[in-house]
Amino acid sequence: MADRFASPFEIETPEGAEGWQSLYSYSAVFAEERRDYEDGGFWFHDGVHWPEALTPWDAGVFEVAIAALGQYNTRHYLVPPAYGVDLRILNGYAFLSPVPAPEADIEGRVPHFIERAGFYFANWDRLYDDWLVKVRSLVQQMTELDFSPLPQMEDMDVITSGAGRGSGDRLLSTYHRLLDHVFTLWQYHFEFLNLGYAAYLDFFGFCKAAFPSIPDLAIAKMVAGVDVDLFKPDDHLKSLARLAVSSGVDDRFDGGSPEDVWAKLATDQPGQAWIAEWDKAAEPWFNFSTGSGFYHSDKIWIQNVEVPLGYITDYIVKVREGVDLNRPVAALHKERDRVVSEYRELLDSDEDREAFDAKLGLSRTVFPYVENHNFYVEHWAHSVIWRKMRELGGVLKDAGFIAEVDDVFMFRRSELPDVLFDLYAGWSIGAPSRGPAYWPKEIEHRRAVHEALKAWSPPPALGIPPEVVTEPFTVMLWGITSDSVSAWLNSGDGAEDGVLSGFAASPGLVEGPARVISSADQIGEIQDGEILVAPLTAPSWAPVFGKIKATVTDVGGMMSHAAIVCREYGLPAVTGTAFGTKTITTGQMLRVDGNTGKVTILD
Repeated sequence: MADRFASPFEIETPEGAEGWQSLYSYSAVFAEERRDYEDGGFWFHDGVHWPEALTPWDAGVFEVAIAALGQYNTRHYLVPPAYGVDLRILNGYAFLSPVPAPEADIEGRVPHFIERAGFYFANWDRLYDDWLVKVRSLVQQMTELDFSPLPQMEDMDVITSGAGRGSGDRLLSTYHRLLDHVFTLWQYHFEFLNLGYAAYLDFFGFCKAAFPSIPDLAIAKMVAGVDVDLFKPDDHLKSLARLAVSSGVDDRFDGGSPEDVWAKLATDQPGQAWIAEWDKAAEPWFNFSTGSGFYHSDKIWIQNVEVPLGYITDYIVKVREGVDLNRPVAALHKERDRVVSEYRELLDSDEDREAFDAKLGLSRTVFPYVENHNFYVEHWAHSVIWRKMRELGGVLKDAGFIAEVDDVFMFRRSELPDVLFDLYAGWSIGAPSRGPAYWPKEIEHRRAVHEALKAWSPPPALGIPPEVVTEPFTVMLWGITSDSVSAWLNSGDGAEDGVLSGFAASPGLVEGPARVISSADQIGEIQDGEILVAPLTAPSWAPVFGKIKATVTDVGGMMSHAAIVCREYGLPAVTGTAFGTKTITTGQMLRVDGNTGKVTILD
């Protein structure tokens, strides 16, 4: 049995990706200067959020996000046992390493955490209402950013207004403002998220101490059935499908292109009314990524209308058949109340019951944020960021600096000020910039390197595994436990033949044929009655839950988005199997037991 994972310094560069390190920030890659620290740590691949090789600019967002996570743990709330999460990029892939607080510091951090977190918990609703205003305002500010080409001649009103600054200044400062907004966005993201998890984990810890044999799934059931904004995009799709049927325009959703469907709808009042309802829903709720939201290449519903239109067409069929499209909220509430009542009665004292009620109440209060932030930040705000970057890419393409608009994402975030200054300087002087002769060839090289990185499969972890994985965030979100680490070390050897183990993420026991997909682009292949097997799922995949019987994922824990969404849709799920997509093939019959976390291949 192996006792450690490969050293990051032993991992070979994929053929054709030599020099890949230059695509990323110097501080984000493993380096000899920190070898003792890096080789002695435990680093896991974050396949929940960043499953694919990162382009240089997307990697910059990854760095900003993880720094903000650590800032709130370490400097704002002083979470007693945990500092931040360190990051590295290896062969283009994201690796993370939780940083524990020094043992000597933990006791001294406790009173600070109680005071600071306690203020947020005591004022949660007011502060969260303020947060919604802040984040919507920030998205609006990003939307209003203007990346216009540099003009041949400044407008006369620049002269007559006495502005004293020109278009070059505007172009450079707009990019800096976009970066500033990205930083601010991720500050907002973690203002509440770490506390949301902390409250749930406090309740989780209380339950484990009070009821030593309680399953993790039973605790999760106690906070199920919440009403969160993350489900609104799917709710709007269902409403639009119902409206299409009730207003008699459903026959126009015949599998044609969005342009054809819209042309048919525009011919009469009922169709025009349907389009009006679509427009009302689309902003902001269809700013929804088909992936994790962390890649500029993920399709956004509002820009790829064929994606939500396909879901609506499927829902129309269900509506005609009389299928109830609503989430099983009443059943979730009934089961939630049953579980709460049974365990509450096991407590011995009024004091314990009071503590149980208080911790459960706080968990239910804060839990909606744990999912809501995902729409506002990773989906809506990020979709605006990607659009603004493409506007900037259009400016650079027109100026001959890059061949394609999306080539802008092959720059590091810190490079673009120099690139834009080169453009500005040549424009201001009336002389050639260096960029058009320099960057197209360099970008072509970077694209080739990135393609080689995309073809590589990262190991699940690097370095020295902890003797026992106890850090709750790592277990609950990423699904990394002592058992999963052991399975990784042995590449799954020793597991029961034909049986995969993971987290019992959402209850239920079903059998059906497997549908193995690797990306959102394959969602259209899913057939009614199949069991979805994927590396991970995205919140925007919820519309397929009406087709499938269960979900099996390679990554993610009990509180990953896949687990939470499956529970809310009443869909059995096993997450964090590690080898699901490598072991199962499409068409094989499976038994998925969401109560025990077992997936059995029946044939």
